[in-house]
Amino acid sequence: MMEGKKGEGKVAAGHEEPDKGKERHGRKEAAAELEAARDQAQQQAKENYDRLLRVSADFENYKKRVAKEKADLTRYGNEELIKALLPVIDNLERALEHAAAAREQGSIREGVEMTLQQFLQILRRFGASPISATGERFDPTRHEAVMEQASAEHDPGHVVSELEKGYLLNDRLVRPAKVVVAKAHEDAQENSESETE
Repeated sequence: MMEGKKGEGKVAAGHEEPDKGKERHGRKEAAAELEAARDQAQQQAKENYDRLLRVSADFENYKKRVAKEKADLTRYGNEELIKALLPVIDNLERALEHAAAAREQGSIREGVEMTLQQFLQILRRFGASPISATGERFDPTRHEAVMEQASAEHDPGHVVSELEKGYLLNDRLVRPAKVVVAKAHEDAQENSESETE
């Protein structure tokens, strides 16, 4: 009888071993699934972190851009008004030139001078200033060449005269100066041509 029980015990033990193998195999599968899930979660976390960094950088750039736009609006917000006033200033200057040419004196001329000075003070207060042009080297970023003129007094490429003043608003060009640019004097051109022959 004992032998039967031993055999039964062995059989029972034999039956347990395949269950342990299944259990181990199940644990390995579960561990592999957990490891795969962990890797996927880590990958997702990395992608989320990268996305967070990009969004943070975009937001910082947005804040900088808005701050710059606000500063530009403060610095250049009056640009259209100043552009609209420049022809008035030009006309006041022309009136004074005409009065000087006609040698007119009197209260009207003084009134025009005072009005012009007030306009210029207001422009300066808001950051606008005229561009110096006469005698300067021609600068296409600040000057608009209307014509060329032979000149013995000015080097070629320099501004001979100013037909209309240019203005800056802080450091931004509001209106280029309309100028006459010196070209080589005809006598100098003839001498250089005769020297080359």
